[in-house]
Amino acid sequence: MIITSKDNYKELDAWLSERKKVLFVCDEAVRFLDKFNEKIKEINIPLVRFSNFKPNPDYESVVEGVQLFRESGCEAIMAVGGGSAIDVAKCIKLYSGCKGNGENGDWLKEEILPNNIPFLAMPTTAGTGSEATRYAVIYYNDKKQSITSESIIPETVLHDPDVLRTLPVYQKKATMMDALSHAIESFWSVNSNEESKKYSKDAIAGIMMNMDGYLANTEAGNAGMLLAAYTAGKAINITQTTAGHAMCYKITSMFGCAHGHAAALCNRVMFPWMIKNVDRCTDIRGAGYLKDTLNEIGIAMGCEDAVSGANRFVSIFDSLGLDVPAATKEQFMILKENVNVERLRNHPVSLDSEIIDELYHQILKEQA
Repeated sequence: MIITSKDNYKELDAWLSERKKVLFVCDEAVRFLDKFNEKIKEINIPLVRFSNFKPNPDYESVVEGVQLFRESGCEAIMAVGGGSAIDVAKCIKLYSGCKGNGENGDWLKEEILPNNIPFLAMPTTAGTGSEATRYAVIYYNDKKQSITSESIIPETVLHDPDVLRTLPVYQKKATMMDALSHAIESFWSVNSNEESKKYSKDAIAGIMMNMDGYLANTEAGNAGMLLAAYTAGKAINITQTTAGHAMCYKITSMFGCAHGHAAALCNRVMFPWMIKNVDRCTDIRGAGYLKDTLNEIGIAMGCEDAVSGANRFVSIFDSLGLDVPAATKEQFMILKENVNVERLRNHPVSLDSEIIDELYHQILKEQA
């Protein structure tokens, strides 16, 4: 269920009125949310704040959050922030019913029983879609742990367009491109179905419609982009992402790009390459189906077909002024060897090591 900040957060008041004590999971962004902070001061029920986590949260932070949830007697969770804050809150919810204190990574091995802890999430960016998905990412011993459970999807999502007003311009651009990449990758994923494709179409249309207003920081544009990003999240919740995301993660860590920036770098090359290589289709629905799907994506973007849609994606990227990093020969080698193979299984066109290397040489500049 989506609620909004209208009428001085009237719907949030209704949600909170049913709780006695709430764990408030938030990141640093909450300091800049003036209207929301004014609202927090008015709340009569106790809020137990938890902010002791990093942008790429680790398992130990989740354990600390669970301990706080248990010891303080909280009965609900409210997360406010970007993907990391929401992922931490998801894992606190998931592991709150586990045995013991979670030391030595015990909860990562334990069979998880779903619970009905009330969970509200308020995203402070329009991009990750974490508020709509059954996925969370945390790190244990510096190794990525992908957590999946239907029970961690927030049953209530609060959309407040005002939270995007103070977001740095680069982050607004990058998160928007992450949402667009989610919608497009979900659309062409081998796991797509009628439901996911409906979400993808709606998300793409919403991004196209609200892009100018969002970048100009209008209330309507921000509200529209929040909804589009959430809808794109519902699409990838069904399908997961594909090669664009599989290839972007190492770019993010290697060159310091925001995640959405890196995903867009990859998909601006991947989209037109796929159009030219539908004969390499691995989707059991066939090359004809894939060709039609790529055309549908172009049409959802307000274009005539796949080719003009791919060109539109490139023109959007260029218009945002996002940098194209330059890589050395050694860095190209590292990139090729660090692609997430699991996400390649969701991609509808076969990719081998040689093709991945060729694509990276198109995605990035070559350092002299």
